[in-house]
Amino acid sequence: MSKFIGRKAQLRELEERYDSPGFQMTVIYGRRRIGKSTLIKEFIKNKRAVYYTATKAGINKNIELWGKQALAVFAPQMNALSFRNIDDLLDFLGKHSERERTVIVIDELPYLAEADKSVLSVLQSYIDNHWMHGQMFLILCGSSVSFMENEVLSEKSPIFGRRTSQIKLDAFDYLESAEFVPTYSYEEKAVCFGITGGVAKYLSMLDDTKSLDENIIQLFFRKTGYLYEEPNNLLTQEFRNVGTYNDIISAIASGANKVNEIADKAHVEQSVAVHALQNLIATGIVLKEKAVTDEANRKKVQYILKDSMFKFWYQFVPDGMGAIELDHGEIFYQNVVKPKISEFMGSVFEEICKHYALICGVTGKLNCFVTTVGRWWGTHPGKRVTTDIDIVGLDKTAKKAVLGECKYRKEPIDRKVYEELLDKDGLISKEYETVQYLLFSKSGFTEWVKEYGDKDRMRLIDLKELYEGNGEV
Repeated sequence: MSKFIGRKAQLRELEERYDSPGFQMTVIYGRRRIGKSTLIKEFIKNKRAVYYTATKAGINKNIELWGKQALAVFAPQMNALSFRNIDDLLDFLGKHSERERTVIVIDELPYLAEADKSVLSVLQSYIDNHWMHGQMFLILCGSSVSFMENEVLSEKSPIFGRRTSQIKLDAFDYLESAEFVPTYSYEEKAVCFGITGGVAKYLSMLDDTKSLDENIIQLFFRKTGYLYEEPNNLLTQEFRNVGTYNDIISAIASGANKVNEIADKAHVEQSVAVHALQNLIATGIVLKEKAVTDEANRKKVQYILKDSMFKFWYQFVPDGMGAIELDHGEIFYQNVVKPKISEFMGSVFEEICKHYALICGVTGKLNCFVTTVGRWWGTHPGKRVTTDIDIVGLDKTAKKAVLGECKYRKEPIDRKVYEELLDKDGLISKEYETVQYLLFSKSGFTEWVKEYGDKDRMRLIDLKELYEGNGEV
């Protein structure tokens, strides 16, 4: 049996709700493959629970299947019984949850609501009139982020105000992702985080008894690979006009990061691009990034691929499809992809370093209490050139800042990089005082940097420190 990894805070929240008396309702949502069902199944182990996953079949079929799950838990000797309608089934569930704590899980709730649009109103009626004084812990779960936010959590929802907690499940961070491949080196763990985007399902398919190359080839560069057609599968499940979304993601992966650039490369109207980008943001594929300290500046907005698995796939797989279809994907990988992985990892490494800086900031390991971490870009007034700062951590209360530079390359960081970071002081908002500098390096630092660098204000961070120096929040 595979080991359950991570999600400590979410399990703790569910246990707290479970231990609280009376009716409880938690809404769990997040993109597909993120690990929602695995989390719930881990939570209900050794608990009195009915777990039902709705299907795209009609309401009668869902009632039949859900009823069988309920009977198997509460009355296995009556397995031939069937429920005439959803009211009979909900009455049955309520009566068996009146005195004893019982978890009722409806997974893929959007499918049930699609089968019968009155389901949420019916649930509201049963919560208010039958279950509120019992011992039911109702968990509603769904992969359609837009549905869960707009139809379940919003004020217009019939069940608005009934929930006692909600959990939006995100991808694993780089530290949790590393637990899936414990025997790998730090560099290999970082690449695994990059190619999977921290998505639970993809991480679970990695086998650290095999080489990293073997895992990447098996997942992406074989016709039978799980991730070979995964982006298209996900887009098909989420959107109708898959071609448009595919073109927009391709445009972003190729370097377009403004709406007009994306629309031009995707050959669509800007209004179409804006609508698609909003949906891609909601599903966690795209991120609308603003320059930190310049959030109100509409010109300083970029659209990037938040999901690095998508970035890896769109950067490499389409060009290799001919070779993959001829069963020569391994040759394509070795000759085209592998030499460019360090380049691909540049932005992934930045995300890893941002996470590290935030953890250190809120746990008192930096020179100020950093609670916001982002990136800054703009014009260097002294040199009149466009520049950026990889890491900007802000203490908004004390108006202090830390600045950082990230280098994912074979060469150690040298004096030039060190001095370039110092030169960027003063570029962000004048209201912040820079109190510390962070240099992040995959390959360490030259002797000059280690010997002559400002040890009070400059912190040097390598891969070992990133993976071992955090501690837990």
